[in-house]
Amino acid sequence: MTSRNAPELPMIADECVRVSLIAEPLGRPEAARLAKLLKAVADPARLQLLSLVHAAAEGEACVCDLTEPLGLSQPTVSHHLKILAEAGMLTRERRGTWVYYRLVPERWSELRDLFG
Repeated sequence: MTSRNAPELPMIADECVRVSLIAEPLGRPEAARLAKLLKAVADPARLQLLSLVHAAAEGEACVCDLTEPLGLSQPTVSHHLKILAEAGMLTRERRGTWVYYRLVPERWSELRDLFG
């Protein structure tokens, strides 16, 4: 379900659709999809990770660069990054031993526009 005035966003993992909570009532499928997205970002470490990836040089960050700023172990950071990637907030690319992450701008916009 989309707002009448909002342009369609490209599909990402067959889930990215512009939705506004105040434009019209949500159907059950949209509410379930949005709940999954909100649950993925409703964690302080995950919000910090999104911020760190966004602020990183060239718009990408390696797991190896994210552990120290968060003060968390590499397995814990990888777990949080996996949840964000599964929610469509990040893309990941393996380069040798390390995995690099980038924000998915359309998903970030979806969150930003959710209440407006």
